[in-house]
Amino acid sequence: MKYKDYYAILGVPRSADLDEIKKAYRKLARTYHPDVSKSPDAEARFKEAAEAYATLKDTTKRAAYDELGHPPSGAEFKPPPQWQQDFAPGGASFENIDLADLLAAMGRGQAGGAGSGRGHAMPIKGRDFETSVSLTLEDARRGTSVNLTLADAQGDRTLQVTIPPGACQDQKLRLRGKGGKGMQGGPDGDIYLHINLAPHAVFRPDHHDLYFDLLLTPWEAALGAEVQVPTLDGAVLLTVPAGTRAGRKLRLRGRGLAADKSDLYAMVHIDVPGTLTERERALYQELAKVSGFNPRVNGSKEKTHV
Repeated sequence: MKYKDYYAILGVPRSADLDEIKKAYRKLARTYHPDVSKSPDAEARFKEAAEAYATLKDTTKRAAYDELGHPPSGAEFKPPPQWQQDFAPGGASFENIDLADLLAAMGRGQAGGAGSGRGHAMPIKGRDFETSVSLTLEDARRGTSVNLTLADAQGDRTLQVTIPPGACQDQKLRLRGKGGKGMQGGPDGDIYLHINLAPHAVFRPDHHDLYFDLLLTPWEAALGAEVQVPTLDGAVLLTVPAGTRAGRKLRLRGRGLAADKSDLYAMVHIDVPGTLTERERALYQELAKVSGFNPRVNGSKEKTHV
């Protein structure tokens, strides 16, 4: 069994607190995610970071890991004799279990007492995996299937996972029993799948809701209009009420990421022509003469009465 320096993998000191560990992992996950990075070792670096984070974020696993000391990374080592006595008293070999599974087993042994495993082979739960997947907003709304490649003691394997409709940024899906194989009668581990949403050219997600910028002409905002706007399901007509001001949010119900509990919001911006024809200039000049509207005066009155 080879030692892995989880602190070096995450690039943090051995004294790092949980916040430092989380920040380091998230930075590495963003950098080396296979959907983002073109580096040939991106997938391996991503998996290493996930394994290191799974151990160091857990106080029990981290304490067990720290008990191993600090041998050189990649050096061969044997588990302490007490581990063999507590978790494989019948002489079972640890050759087919990796460091992450061994730490998980020791953590459960400590939780149940120092001698809880003596006299019989203690069941060892399979390794839990943490990984992430990047989705388009369209796939997040409708649901999709993705293929995950996992590496454990049994080798590489590919797993097809169904993402239900309505996934949102930073959502974590638990796939029970899809992780590493249990040993000595222990249950299989789980997979924790973190959802990342890819940037979109039009929409901005906020939890399950979506936002986009809607440009209106001055006359559309003043008179009201029906305008065609985009949604993840295709273009629809949106009614703009008369007197709509810049900054107003117009809601399209059920058009967010989760159809049954989220909405799409059009953020109103009012634009003006960069150049005017003679006729347009004349009409604007006529409007300026006959209109008594002055937003600066109205604004000062509103502030006075607040």
